[in-house]
Amino acid sequence: MEMHQIRYFLAVCETLNFTRAADACHVTQPALSRAIQSLEQEIGGLLFRRERNLTHLTDLGHLVRPHLEEVLQQAESAKASAKSFLKLESAALNLGVMCTIGPLRFMSFLAAFRAANSGIELTLVEGVPDRLSELLENGGLDVAVMARPDAFPERFNVEALYSERFVVAIPPGHRFTQMNAVEVQDLNGESYLSRVNCEFKDRIAQTCMEHGAPLNRVYRSEREDWIQTMVMAGLGICFVPEFSLLYPGIQTRPVHEPEITREVSLVTMAGRRFSPAVSTFVTALRRHSWPEEVKQ
Repeated sequence: MEMHQIRYFLAVCETLNFTRAADACHVTQPALSRAIQSLEQEIGGLLFRRERNLTHLTDLGHLVRPHLEEVLQQAESAKASAKSFLKLESAALNLGVMCTIGPLRFMSFLAAFRAANSGIELTLVEGVPDRLSELLENGGLDVAVMARPDAFPERFNVEALYSERFVVAIPPGHRFTQMNAVEVQDLNGESYLSRVNCEFKDRIAQTCMEHGAPLNRVYRSEREDWIQTMVMAGLGICFVPEFSLLYPGIQTRPVHEPEITREVSLVTMAGRRFSPAVSTFVTALRRHSWPEEVKQ
């Protein structure tokens, strides 16, 4: 059963005249008649009864008409949806963002992207790198923005977006505010607030241990806002990516000897074809100008 046969059948249903139906479908009457006959053969019975100048639906024709109307409507709806999707008029996109990336970092990008692509509905999914990688692999995400302390698996395409330092977040009045920069060994004895979801937490702990400043953990939390609120309250200090600060009152100092950095990347599945919406989003991410440093 082909769509043109259904359209011809429904045209005859409307006009009850093969000649007028052929004109409406922009085909010759013989072509329309052959299509109707093929449809009747496939269904297994006559759909129309032609008596002199009168054409009537048979009982079988009346039976199948609503079903074929529904088929045509669904086909037209599918084409309309596909057209809107391809024109980015109604397209969904799932973006995974590592939970340690501060939302302020993305606001200017998201605002500009929305203004230029109002038809794309963007869903943000937050998570740790392993979880985002799993969702990306099984199709739950279209793209992800994240970092890892080690190399990404080969199944992913990885494009660097920007690099950022880890800085020490301190409350107002802390002794580190008198310094332009902090050496890792200066952290020895400080009360430390542990960011549980930090993908670099093990590397940071190892670096501090190697430089004679084992971390004195007094609080742990999965929530970045809680940790930063604790810093503001004077409960301790922590390492934090320089672009992830949520509260303007928090002081930060760069860390020297050694400096700890991470590279935030655009990650997609290798070999997976992009939809128009994903392609547009990836291009926008590549072209965006990311600030290189935080002004103190």
